[in-house]
Amino acid sequence: MKKTKILIVGGGFGGIKSALELCDMPSFDVTLLSNSRNFEHHPTLYRTATGGRRSISSIPLKEIFADKDIELRFGTAKKLDREKKTITTASGDKLHFDVVILALGVVTNYFGIKGLQEYSFGIKSLQDAEELKNHLHRQLISEKKPDLNYIVVGGGPTGIELAGALPKYLEQIIKKHGLKPRKIHVDLVEGAPRLMPRMPHSVSRAIARRLRSLGVRLYLGKPVQAESADSLMVDGKPIRSHTVIWTAGIANHPFFTENNFICSPNGRVKVDKHLQAWPSVFVIGDNADTQYTGMAQTALHNADFVAENIKRSNLRSEEPKDYKPKKPVYITPAGPHWAAVVWGNVHLYGWLGWALRRAADWMSYKDVTPWWKAVELSLSEEDSEDSCILCANAAATE
Repeated sequence: MKKTKILIVGGGFGGIKSALELCDMPSFDVTLLSNSRNFEHHPTLYRTATGGRRSISSIPLKEIFADKDIELRFGTAKKLDREKKTITTASGDKLHFDVVILALGVVTNYFGIKGLQEYSFGIKSLQDAEELKNHLHRQLISEKKPDLNYIVVGGGPTGIELAGALPKYLEQIIKKHGLKPRKIHVDLVEGAPRLMPRMPHSVSRAIARRLRSLGVRLYLGKPVQAESADSLMVDGKPIRSHTVIWTAGIANHPFFTENNFICSPNGRVKVDKHLQAWPSVFVIGDNADTQYTGMAQTALHNADFVAENIKRSNLRSEEPKDYKPKKPVYITPAGPHWAAVVWGNVHLYGWLGWALRRAADWMSYKDVTPWWKAVELSLSEEDSEDSCILCANAAATE
């Protein structure tokens, strides 16, 4: 019997979960195309950037699918041919499909602000996280002009997580290198009048109080206008810094505009009640214009939904179900052992919130790895990977 060819494009939460749900079905021939050989666990990238293990943010795809019936292909999707049902990669490979699931993730958006792309650091990939971590070491041990001002731009979850973790981590670096204690400033800049502008005001206020208690200075309602090699222009005034981390902007993957998908004003792809942009072309996760898009929980929910509908249509000849959004639980860490939780109408803060975040991370690992691996990764999250080797390498580059 001819197998249904299912092509999944993207190695993030949505793509991995879809593949795991479909790859062991005897009637399906499943291929996963990813531009990376590793799955990057984005919720913990800020931890890797501030001393955590690389392994908590990066898991080899071959390890995830070690005992699965799936073909792994590596490359960047460039062209979709809807009539011939093919995806062509940047290297010219053509992958055929009967059904395709697109979960390519998002890219950084600098909004055309002068100097940001050239001078700022990012936190949206493992490479970004490691570059930032090494920069922090090099700057602090520099005998010339050590950087004493650190600026995080963006008052969303990533910016808050990073700004909350930086003060303690910078103190640890100073101690590790045997440096004389020095006054360090961590600033968080947000163009909106408050942090987490989509959350209730009480949550914004609680997070702001927490960050200020950690010594983080907040610049709220202050738009970023430009960046140079040694300063960031904020609301008409320069703030001196050689370390600006941009977390404020994302845009949908350019694949969709390049292939004439119909997009909403926010840039995400319009999909029908089955999460299809066209028949047999599913779009999920951050790429789809659905309620609660942008959350890992939503990407996983999308993947479960689409995989189940594919099984219904292709295995059981049943009508597909209509998509129903699932409201996520919002958990935002801000410094050691503290997090804000928004779970429906329930708001929690402090250590209990932190414990819930650890549990949520375990659950997200469990969705894409075996349970024992999820336990291992969750328990290692607090371990530091900083070592004398890293310190020596940082010193050697000066």
